[in-house]
Amino acid sequence: MAATVSVKPELIQWAIDRSGLTIGLLEKRFPKVDAWVAGEKEPTLRQLEDFARKTMTPLGFLFLDEPPEERIPIPDFRTPGDSPIDRPSPNLIEMIQVMQRRQAWMREFLTEQGHAPLEFFESARRSQNVTSIAQRIRQTLDLDPSWAESHSTWEDALRTLRNAAERIGILVATSSVVGLNNHRPLDPQEFRGFVLCDSIAPLIFLNGADSKSGQMFTLAHELVHVWLGKDGIFNLINMMPSKDEAEVFCNRVAAEFLVPAHKLTERWDEANATSKPFHTIARSFKVSPVVAARRALDLRLISRAQFFAFYKADQLDWLARKSANRKKRKGEPNFYDVQDVRLGRQFATAVVCAAREGRILQREAYQLTDLRGDTFNKYAELVLKRAKDERQ
Repeated sequence: MAATVSVKPELIQWAIDRSGLTIGLLEKRFPKVDAWVAGEKEPTLRQLEDFARKTMTPLGFLFLDEPPEERIPIPDFRTPGDSPIDRPSPNLIEMIQVMQRRQAWMREFLTEQGHAPLEFFESARRSQNVTSIAQRIRQTLDLDPSWAESHSTWEDALRTLRNAAERIGILVATSSVVGLNNHRPLDPQEFRGFVLCDSIAPLIFLNGADSKSGQMFTLAHELVHVWLGKDGIFNLINMMPSKDEAEVFCNRVAAEFLVPAHKLTERWDEANATSKPFHTIARSFKVSPVVAARRALDLRLISRAQFFAFYKADQLDWLARKSANRKKRKGEPNFYDVQDVRLGRQFATAVVCAAREGRILQREAYQLTDLRGDTFNKYAELVLKRAKDERQ
């Protein structure tokens, strides 16, 4: 019989609570987990290692004297929905830590290349005019006020905005799972995105499990954070921003950036004459219908009662569409195309070039990208070919 290891029952319970998994689910894999929690039995080391992996808990934490208090390492501007925001999930904490490591590496890389601080970083103040800041962001990104309307789909518009942000030096990463682990999905109800500010390598992370129109608003919102130079994590339940003044300001600028007030006012009567005015506005500006409705509320084109009635109906419709799309989904996108979005093209190119030039070990490149062996090498060839084509 394998020897057992001494683990305090409260740490077993803490790991279970932290993971969000149920005892019933864990019992299928660990039949004695109830006895571990009760302190009646102890796991073997192999069982504890398996339990740590299953509950997404660093193994060392289970040998502490008491459960650690984990904190999100950046300001939390999420808004509570039907229940208060409790402890952050392991998936959220790990994503922030992964992005912090990538940002630190990129900052060092760019500094060695002689890159100067970005001029637009921290260039905005909350005392400044919302419309003028939205216009300055558009100009810096080299986008005209009608840029979103020129695209036929939300996906095309989001790609344009993401590429524009990367061109001016902002890292943008998007993923719906932790690393490449499809068993660790990110929950858009927990967070839609976050921003890690830095004068040389600011980084925006978008939760890819959110809709394309939802990612569009999150990206615009986090861009404003970069202009303010303020870190933060974002979710926006019920389209109600945090009471934090900076967060309210970021939402106002993001809304003006995506749906300029004068354009919406000009088109409102025509859109309102249709059976679905908010969907009509959404299609034009490539935002979600809820963002369009919220913008109409802010401009006093509709009442709060009208907004919340639409919001509740839209949420039910979204859940139905999500379920239907899951059932009819066919095929998967090209794996290597997905890596450009997951890692961000600017970051991926920097890591590949550093590895090929011998400035970092291959092992470090694997750790930074979550790609290994032939998979990394094939992706590296595609990245280098793209970089060569863009130079010509």
